[in-house]
Amino acid sequence: MNKTSKAVVTVIGKDMVGILAKVSTACANANANVVEVTQSVLDSFFCMVMIIDITEATKSIDELQRSISEQVPAMQVHVMHENIFNSMHRI
Repeated sequence: MNKTSKAVVTVIGKDMVGILAKVSTACANANANVVEVTQSVLDSFFCMVMIIDITEATKSIDELQRSISEQVPAMQVHVMHENIFNSMHRI
């Protein structure tokens, strides 16, 4: 059984057309699969959280974050490995 490796992607900024498409394309280009996504627009601010499977990714987390940021340069983008995310939020 192969253990999957996941990352959390957050994207926040002024709403515009095509954010989800651009971020998803950047993930696909890195062979990272989108597992779950939630998004909302709050008073014209776009907020998205994605869980991606990076088990077979062809880019590092830093490279993936740069790729996504290049696609949506006006947005705040963070990509964090699930192990770090879980450690930060453990009580």
